[in-house]
Amino acid sequence: MTDREIISAQVTKAILDLAVAGKLQKGDQLVIGCSTSEIAGGKIGKASVPEIGEWVAAAALRTCEAKGLIPIFQCCEHLNRALVMPLDAAKALGYTRVHAIPQPKAGGSVPAAAWKLMEKPCLVIAVQANAGIDMGDTLIGMHLKPVAVPVRGEITKVGNAHVTAAYSRLPYIGGERAVYQE
Repeated sequence: MTDREIISAQVTKAILDLAVAGKLQKGDQLVIGCSTSEIAGGKIGKASVPEIGEWVAAAALRTCEAKGLIPIFQCCEHLNRALVMPLDAAKALGYTRVHAIPQPKAGGSVPAAAWKLMEKPCLVIAVQANAGIDMGDTLIGMHLKPVAVPVRGEITKVGNAHVTAAYSRLPYIGGERAVYQE
């Protein structure tokens, strides 16, 4: 298998594992953070690899489309961790849009690739996603709904990047007398 095929398969499997663990449904939002530097074996933010960004973004977009999930790609700190997502979803969810177009060295290789691959992308300042996948310790937690539940899927690395995933569940309230629905 080529590097592209291996990385694409790892990204796909990681998303599918999370979708099963989190019981994600059509229309749920999936935030994706990724360091191509880390995937390639470098240090986050120091060796962006646009080609890997294209592989990751394409695999994530295909997988999200197949599962009916809304793909959301977190940019790096140079764009204040803004997120690339489909314009129609951003409008429907009432997210605040911002002006910028991610670049490999200002936003990150994966969001830059996602921007090019999406039909009508936009950049939003923040989201509250149902689940998230973090490849390379990019810190996506600020974009997840409370309460985040960690998922240990079969895929623990994409390339050389550490993978962390979580889904959100409704908070439990009411104490010992409360009754909860599944």
